[in-house]
Amino acid sequence: MSKVVVGMSGGVDSSVAAYLLKEQGYDVIGATMQIWQDESAQAQEHEGGCCGLSAVDDARRVADAIGIPYYVMNFKQDFKERVIDYFVREYENARTPNPCIACNRYVKWESLLQRSMEIGADYIATGHYARIKKLDNGRYTVQKSVTAAKDQTYALYNLTQFQLAHTLMPVGAYEKPQIRKIAEDANLLVAHKPDSQDICFVSDGNYVKFMEEETGRKSKPGNFVDEDGMVLGKHEGIWHYTIGQRKGLHLALGKPAFVKEIRPQTNEVVIGGAESVFSDTMIVDDVNYMAVEKLDGKTELCGKIRYAHKGAPCILEPLADGRLKVTFHEPQRAITPGQAAVFYQDDYIVCGGTITAK
Repeated sequence: MSKVVVGMSGGVDSSVAAYLLKEQGYDVIGATMQIWQDESAQAQEHEGGCCGLSAVDDARRVADAIGIPYYVMNFKQDFKERVIDYFVREYENARTPNPCIACNRYVKWESLLQRSMEIGADYIATGHYARIKKLDNGRYTVQKSVTAAKDQTYALYNLTQFQLAHTLMPVGAYEKPQIRKIAEDANLLVAHKPDSQDICFVSDGNYVKFMEEETGRKSKPGNFVDEDGMVLGKHEGIWHYTIGQRKGLHLALGKPAFVKEIRPQTNEVVIGGAESVFSDTMIVDDVNYMAVEKLDGKTELCGKIRYAHKGAPCILEPLADGRLKVTFHEPQRAITPGQAAVFYQDDYIVCGGTITAK
């Protein structure tokens, strides 16, 4: 009997993942990754879906109901170094980070998988809406879930071949209403628990406040400038802005204004018109290949530049230094340095990386 450790966040998806695997005959162990254990109970309770004390309580009660052992594993240091420090570093460099992607790769998979294998597990499993696919060439990739509305493959693009070979994602074969029905029929207390939306360590959505607390520095005001360098007004600090932003600029220019570029060296936020935030090219670094070992020359795929992006046809051209030059058939809005770019063939990931320039 294969042993699997299920990362349980206290939500319905991971709870049903554990239940399904138990029903399929796996030797299932439930585990929640504790990352805030040094904070007060009030602070932990306030944190988001996969981090708070209520998540631990719910996961433990679900494990009891399913009849599986349950543990809380301490990954606080890993989370601090791999997720929070990365998040702060990216914002300081005027890039828009993907903390959930970093958490997936380095905490939920790398750290959890290592700990799980140390206790004799063959696999780890999560409640992600995605599927593991082994291709004819022997390589593993992540395939879209059966429901486009909940598909989470974008946030999993940087998993390694070893990690994919030791991962199960049973929820990817179902739609959300089906998952809630399974939980309801199994009398799991989380059957109708709302989904968690916020970044778990910035639960109120106030990134600037979080950055000020982490760095010990206040957000530094500077100049809004146009593309020619003319000063248009004062901004509140570059942490307040992201590429393509229109709301909250408080600029009276007589026409719509958008954030085109952020310059941390000069503390300037470049403002342009609507057309200025569209581009058909970008450079992608830190590329992780899934479906293939590498691209042999120019390749046409479908590229996603953010989680909610529907994807668009593009040409990928490998560069000598390992980066990718990407050219979209049509200009895309708000290509943002720091965000992930993920490239698909049909319904599975070929490769992905981090946008460094447009």
